[in-house]
Amino acid sequence: MEINELTPAERRVRDAFPSGAPVDFRTGSAADDPEDGAGWGAERTVRAEVLRSLLLGGERSPGEVPALRIMGARVTGALRGRYAVAECAVLLTGCHFDEAPDLYGAQLRQLNLSGSVLPGLDAATIRVDGVVRLTECRIPGPVRLGASRIARALVLDGARIGVRADGSTAANDEPVLRLNHAVVEDDLWWPRLVVHGETRLDGAAVSGQIRLDDSVLRNPGGTALQAENVTVGSDLHAMRLQVRGRVNLRGCRIPGQLNFAYAGFSHPGGVALRASSMAVGELWLREAAPVEGVVNLRRSQIEVLHADPSVWPSVVQLEGLTYTSLLPHLPAARRLPLLEREEEGYVPFAYEQLTAAYRRLGDDDAARTVLLAKERRRRETLPAYARLWGHLQDAAVGYGFRPVRAAGWLFSLLLIGTVAYAAHHPGPLKEDEAPPFSPFFYTLDLLLPIVDFGQEKAFNPQGWYQWLAYLLIVTGWLLATTIAAGVTRSVSRQ
Repeated sequence: MEINELTPAERRVRDAFPSGAPVDFRTGSAADDPEDGAGWGAERTVRAEVLRSLLLGGERSPGEVPALRIMGARVTGALRGRYAVAECAVLLTGCHFDEAPDLYGAQLRQLNLSGSVLPGLDAATIRVDGVVRLTECRIPGPVRLGASRIARALVLDGARIGVRADGSTAANDEPVLRLNHAVVEDDLWWPRLVVHGETRLDGAAVSGQIRLDDSVLRNPGGTALQAENVTVGSDLHAMRLQVRGRVNLRGCRIPGQLNFAYAGFSHPGGVALRASSMAVGELWLREAAPVEGVVNLRRSQIEVLHADPSVWPSVVQLEGLTYTSLLPHLPAARRLPLLEREEEGYVPFAYEQLTAAYRRLGDDDAARTVLLAKERRRRETLPAYARLWGHLQDAAVGYGFRPVRAAGWLFSLLLIGTVAYAAHHPGPLKEDEAPPFSPFFYTLDLLLPIVDFGQEKAFNPQGWYQWLAYLLIVTGWLLATTIAAGVTRSVSRQ
């Protein structure tokens, strides 16, 4: 391009390149808002083809690393850098782009579009040696960064994607933010990000952490965050995240914290949070709002699960979920209702996991309470005759987890028998061979099927006292059987 074809604004840009000296077209007034860029005059308008020419063919001194640094310009036409190789940093901040830049497959040293307004951005498979910064950008159209490789951080703090200037939502048939299979060798720094539409991160690998604090992801009736099989080097912090739509984190690997403290998830009528088959160090739902929709944690492995029972919705999917400890430490009665919300009904493994968590804390009473609840829930799945036997075991000894209950039954029956037979001694079978009658030991002889004090065989009650003896014998056998079954079950859990 000949020099005499350049406008004064473009000459300023050309003269500052490749030294990296900033070219600032801002006036210092409210009119500097990039949303008003379409009204900016020729004095701050630069054609995209001029920028492309500088990036790909600009002269530079030996050993000099060039930079294109422009602030507050209107860029007309399409900035086309598809498969371009530019050994320079691109910093176009606070600019207004009439058309979406096309940087598919490009190689850059650094890309900074902070504060700019763009119709969209196509930078899939891009290679950047430094930071990609889209801070405070407003992009109503799709941002494509799939399969990109970024040597430093990807910064989107305060950006608004999929939202027009008037606040309306742009119609997009594809994800508005696409980063699937991307490799980021530092952090995804996305606090205060607002996305209307689907955000897709499937298969992405982030060496550092992901920050989504105070962000808003909205795609009502659809998927707001699609992030299957994402690998994170440390933590994923999403405190106060607000999501309207489905969140899919299936298969993610997060060795540190997955922190959803104070967050809110809403997808009525569907799965609001799918976090199945994950491996997570700590999952935090502390002080989070009650989830509107189903929560799926099937087959996930979590070291620490921090969640108050009030967070969970009316339907959960917990089959195969394993965890080491639960926070905060609460009585078993507060945790058990969650297991009753399992979509599949009775899932024994869920009760075993909760029991193991209490035992690791040394709370054996809570562990026994969970196992008792497990037997009662299991009883509902049995045929009628087995349910009857289960009710008997429950009433007698609490399936072996309430042994004091059995002692209470025995003491009551012993007291009844002792009082009854003290008032009316049964006659001896053989007058000359019978020992002195003892109402207490006679009743014990009837109740305890194995112990023999010689009283039962020596005396013969009559009338209703004989029926009382039969009742004590049968009850004793039932108590002994249920106690043995319960104790055996309890010991086998240790």
